Amino acid sequence: MEELSVYHKAIGKEEGERRLGQDGREGCYLIRNSETMPGVYCLCVLCKGFVYTYRLRLEVDGSWTADTADGVEKRHFRNIANLILALQKPDQGIAIPLYFPNLDEINIHYHTRK
Repeated sequence: MEELSVYHKAIGKEEGERRLGQDGREGCYLIRNSETMPGVYCLCVLCKGFVYTYRLRLEVDGSWTADTADGVEKRHFRNIANLILALQKPDQGIAIPLYFPNLDEINIHYHTRK
């Protein structure tokens, strides 16, 4: 997760919403740490002026899953990048496909300097 440019680490819900609102593009998204569930991440995506949040989990078998809409079968992915790629397509159980990554400039700077 640390190497993803859309991972904003331990920002809160309000800060995540502020960053996506400032971006303003439909389908812009970021990933942050969950404030209430240790070890769980939140995928936040802007759709029609609202930020929708979906929990991302690293399962005990090493696969990644996303909590999507009720009735959508849970899918397991070998890595987080594959999960994000899948959610960039329509009809995946989220409000809008992931179109525009909201990049964490600090994270990008850190990983390009390593």
